[in-house]
Formats: sequence, structure tokens, C-alpha cells
Amino acid sequence: MDIQEILRKCDHTLLAQTATWSQIKQICDDGMKYHTASVCIPAAYVRQAKDYVGDRLPICTVIGFPNGYATTAAKCFETANAVANGADEIDMVINIGWVKDGLYDQVQKEISLVKESCGGKLLKVIVETCLLTDEEKIRLCQVVSASGADYIKTSTGFSTAGATFHDVELFARHVAPHMKIKAAGGIASLADAERFIALGASRLGTSRIVKLAKALEQGENAVNDGSY
Repeated sequence: MDIQEILRKCDHTLLAQTATWSQIKQICDDGMKYHTASVCIPAAYVRQAKDYVGDRLPICTVIGFPNGYATTAAKCFETANAVANGADEIDMVINIGWVKDGLYDQVQKEISLVKESCGGKLLKVIVETCLLTDEEKIRLCQVVSASGADYIKTSTGFSTAGATFHDVELFARHVAPHMKIKAAGGIASLADAERFIALGASRLGTSRIVKLAKALEQGENAVNDGSY
């Protein structure tokens, strides 16, 4: 698969607690240059980033991040505020404790309410697969499929592990036909990215693919300059 095709499926991501505007601006510049699907950034920078990129690049942000145990009202407020500030896509974290308690109806209701707060914008639902059993993952495929959300997403990247091939393959077998899949966390190589896509992922949450594209570009420039 061509690297440009992979880049078009990447949510180029910077969610570190220490992220500064200069770093977010660089992420936006990279996203525009390499034509990524979006940039995924902290909510505090959404308005500034949207003013900077305009319509040249979708802006994605995270809600209830990374633990997911904020109240539903808080998540809905965060979502509406992010959309008002210019967010084009929302990635929300579910309440993992509710899953462990078997409260799947509450999980679905919360996702549906957050989707309403999106005002028609894309909603991706982070289920944090590293904290779940396969049985819980399968049940969440059904819940998220019925919720009105657009994507089910593997991971925050802030827990004990990120995306696995097993989880994406499992999602692909159990989500409804309209549901899309986002793999995120620990995607470190073009080979991994290509395999996640082949298994069914429509989006990848990562910053490393752009870094690999830059490295390849620098290598080509070095060759063209006769210095490499």
C-alpha cells in the first residue's frame, strides 16, 4: 500500500499533557502537508487550530479523556463546546466501570447523548480494549453499533496497551456493517499500519506515520542531493 494512501487514513495525533501551541501548530502543518484524515489534539487548542487551518484540515478532539469516568452531562458539555469551537470530529472514552458492572444500556445511552451533542459531526467511541475481555469487546461492538456513533476505536494510548491486530479483527467480525473501526496506540511502522487497514481499520490514530513519511522524504532529498 502506498504511504500516501495510509496517511489519508491517519488521525495525526498529539495529546500529551505538555503539548504547547507551537507543537500543535506543527502537527497541523504536518497534517496539511501530508494530507492526513485529521489532526487529533486537546480540546483547549481546538478553536486556535481551527482558526489556523480553516477548511484545509479536519480537527478532531477527545472527550472524557483518557479515563472515561466523567459524568454523561460533563461529556455532553465538552462535546458541544468542542463543536462550537470548530471541532469536526469527536473521540469519546466510554465509562469502563459501567462495562465491568454490566451496565451496557447506560453505556449505549451515554454514547447516544454524546452523539446528539456532536451536532452531526463524526463520533468515534474509545472502548480501551486493553482493559476488556473478548466477551466485553464483542458486547461493546453491538452497543456502539446501536448507539448512532460512527466509529469504534480501540484505545486512548494512555492505558496499559494500544491497538492489537486481534482486537481489530475481532471488531471487524462483530460490528454492524455501517460501523467503522479506528485503531490507535502503538502503531509504529508502515507494515503495522497496512496490516491494521487490511484487517478492517478505516482510521489510524498515530503520529509515527507522518514521522516515517518525513524520514523517507529526507532520505529521498539526500539521494537527490548526492549526499546520501
